[in-house]
Amino acid sequence: MKRSFACAAALVAAFTAGSGALAGPSNRQDFLKDAIKGDNSEICLGRLAARNGGTPAVREYGRTLMTDHMKAKKQASRVANQLGVQPPSGAMLKADAEYVKLRVLSGKSFDREFVGYMIDDHKQDIRDFSAMARSHNGPVGDLAQKQLPTLRKHLHIAKSLMNT
Repeated sequence: MKRSFACAAALVAAFTAGSGALAGPSNRQDFLKDAIKGDNSEICLGRLAARNGGTPAVREYGRTLMTDHMKAKKQASRVANQLGVQPPSGAMLKADAEYVKLRVLSGKSFDREFVGYMIDDHKQDIRDFSAMARSHNGPVGDLAQKQLPTLRKHLHIAKSLMNT
């Protein structure tokens, strides 16, 4: 219960802060902040899926998202600290809306909504991380490049779950 509240509080904080989607931040600092907010979002949504998923496969995918995005958040936070950027504690606005929607769903309805969201979200993340990896050298570009395989894995899993 305490973790659910923490996720909800982080998502509400993001909502009131007015953050947007990762949609192509132009500089390294914005990219890092948005990447960390994205990780926060995926951790919260993954936790919800691990608990409320209608099938064992969706619950496992939720756990995978939590584990992988906790690791990604640590990596991104390290780079942010190296560059003097304060890692944000909030999440993405669109994730807040999705969390609210998913909280009231269960079974196949939950799974369809969750997996559809993850497909769309990871497609956008892959575009943004690819652009950052191509356009920036140094630690931020390296971070983006390093995280792309995991994002692609998440997209692949979500697509396979959509067909079940």
